Order: sequence, then C-alpha cells, then structure tokens
Amino acid sequence: MKRLLRVLGLAALLMGLLWMGQGSGLVMWPQSSFMLDQHIWIVWGAVLAMVGIVALVISRRR
Repeated sequence: MKRLLRVLGLAALLMGLLWMGQGSGLVMWPQSSFMLDQHIWIVWGAVLAMVGIVALVISRRR
C-alpha cells in the first residue's frame, strides 16, 4: 500500500507540473494539445500537484 501511494503521488505531482507548464505556455508539447496557453490549467495542475505532495507525505508517515 505504501509503495502504491508513493507511485501514485509521484505520478500526480509530475502530471500536475506538466499541466502547469502547458497552461502557462512554457511547455508547448504536444502541439495539438488543447491545454496550451490556457491559464485554467495552471490552477488544475497546482491542485493535482498538491494532491501528489500530500500522497507522498502520507506514504512516508505510514
């Protein structure tokens, strides 16, 4: 359970950072993405990244 929570937390953190990069226009990949330079994805990415951080912290405490 601990390992699964750690993997999911890391995946959520990395995906959240990618969404933030795409939403801010820093990451312009893939070219056909609807998320590019759409600022709402910065918010959603930050939320997902925070969920990932919380999951990582919980996985270290158990």
